[in-house]
Amino acid sequence: MSIALRILLGAACLAPLALSATTATAAPDPAATAPAPRERPRNVIFVLVDDLRYDGMGFLQPGLLKTPNIDRMAKEGTYFPNAVVTSSLCSPSRATILTGQTARNHGIVDNNNGSENALVFFPKYLQEVGYQTAFFGKWHMGASTDAPRPGFDKWVSFKGQGNYWPARAATPESSPDLNVDGKAVPQKGYITDELTDYAMNWLSKERDPKRPFFLYLSHKGVHSDPLPPPRYAHQYDDAKFTLPASAANTPENNAGKPVWVLNQRNSWHGIDFFYNADVPMTEYLKYYYGTLSAIDDSLGRIMAYLRKNHLEKDTLVVFTSDNGFQVGEHGLIDKRNAYEASVRVPLVVWEPGTVPAGKVNPGRIRNLDFAPTFLDLAGVQRPPQFEGSSAWKLWEGKLAPADWKPGDFTYEYYWEYNFPMTPGTFAIERDRVKYIQYYGVWDTDELYDLRNDPEEMHNLVNDPKWDAKKQELRHALYAQLANSEGKHVIPYGMRESIGAVRRDVNGTHAADFPASWYVKPNPTDRFDQIIGDTPAKLKAHAEGKPLIYTPPLADELKRQVDGRSK
Repeated sequence: MSIALRILLGAACLAPLALSATTATAAPDPAATAPAPRERPRNVIFVLVDDLRYDGMGFLQPGLLKTPNIDRMAKEGTYFPNAVVTSSLCSPSRATILTGQTARNHGIVDNNNGSENALVFFPKYLQEVGYQTAFFGKWHMGASTDAPRPGFDKWVSFKGQGNYWPARAATPESSPDLNVDGKAVPQKGYITDELTDYAMNWLSKERDPKRPFFLYLSHKGVHSDPLPPPRYAHQYDDAKFTLPASAANTPENNAGKPVWVLNQRNSWHGIDFFYNADVPMTEYLKYYYGTLSAIDDSLGRIMAYLRKNHLEKDTLVVFTSDNGFQVGEHGLIDKRNAYEASVRVPLVVWEPGTVPAGKVNPGRIRNLDFAPTFLDLAGVQRPPQFEGSSAWKLWEGKLAPADWKPGDFTYEYYWEYNFPMTPGTFAIERDRVKYIQYYGVWDTDELYDLRNDPEEMHNLVNDPKWDAKKQELRHALYAQLANSEGKHVIPYGMRESIGAVRRDVNGTHAADFPASWYVKPNPTDRFDQIIGDTPAKLKAHAEGKPLIYTPPLADELKRQVDGRSK
């Protein structure tokens, strides 16, 4: 049974926190449940981790992971196990968080040099109603500059991915300096601690205590290559990490999977040759989670400050990640694709007295929903370009999960030349059925019944019983992927290199196509493959007949040529 399923069934892994499922109630009358006017507007602290797995928290892996501050936050707040991102990649996801728009509309579609022109970041709307806003950490979208962006009164950032420790020299992609309010200031130490120092200084000394604030703390950790600080360098030396069952290269695991998935095992984002190195994932995770411990310390410092200064009941704290992270699922690592471990992210929401304590809320939250939620709780009118929904009533516990109607979850990933083994990917999930299709590759699509197959092991795309659902989701996916102008556009950037194409010389070689794709010349249903899966076609195939009978091409050409000549 998967971790997610155990959580929702109230399994023992959450017992230490006494978390309970949010009870279902009738949808409240907004007028009847309007809260009493607050003495002052609510503050918000948004903590974003880079590449943290959906289950990468101590209360989900007790006895193995050590995240006491995240665990306390979950015990005193609400955990959302079904949080997802609409694009599982750093820059597109961050742009979606900040703009309230999908990648097809905000235009930041990869990690290269997308333009931020004409984009409005939601903190600007908070500024307009009196909020002080501050950004600390990794920006990593749009142009590679670390310059301050509109919408923030305080700014501390760095170029690109940044560095865990101060860089020795400047490069086009990196700098030994931080950008502090437009000025270059040398990075002094470990990045997680230093960003937290800046954030704490702003909270305690720089901001106006008479005004509400929005603080965005965007950590570099736990992005590759993760480096824990010295105090946690050996924290997990004796830990025994295990890989998911689907990481094994077996016929059972590979059945029904696309060729690109099988081929990615031995590549930059494959479990057999990940990052083109030879560190086993079971060892890599020791560094990964040691790096997370510094982030847990950072969260602890912030929460302690709020309690000491009696701000905990006036401040909403949100803890999440920009995308998921696979550690061997289906032979893959990292993110980008539409599988569960890639699109799911951790989400814990905390505000004592407002957000229910010790709850597990199954309502699905997308990164698309953060911006409208933050504006809603601040009383700001929703901008017309926002595509997500405010989840504030759900977070407050005033809307039951059964009455939260998030609609379909639509996913988009646009091919990057840097990492060419992951194709353009589009997916839709409706009623716990997920359909995935790929753009521009000779490969199979996928269909999973997530209720009964949460690990996505059984591809139902060729099961006749699921034909109607497959077609329904194909149509819905195409309709929902239209941009704000009603167009279906595949963006792409300039190729600047061949990309990460290397493979382990002693590893697995290219995968074969599915056996059903190999046929003898002149099949009698030759045209059926290139026309839509209409009910008539599906009926004919179920009866073992072609929809359009096609004789051998040589015979047909001869017949038509001879017929016309006569």
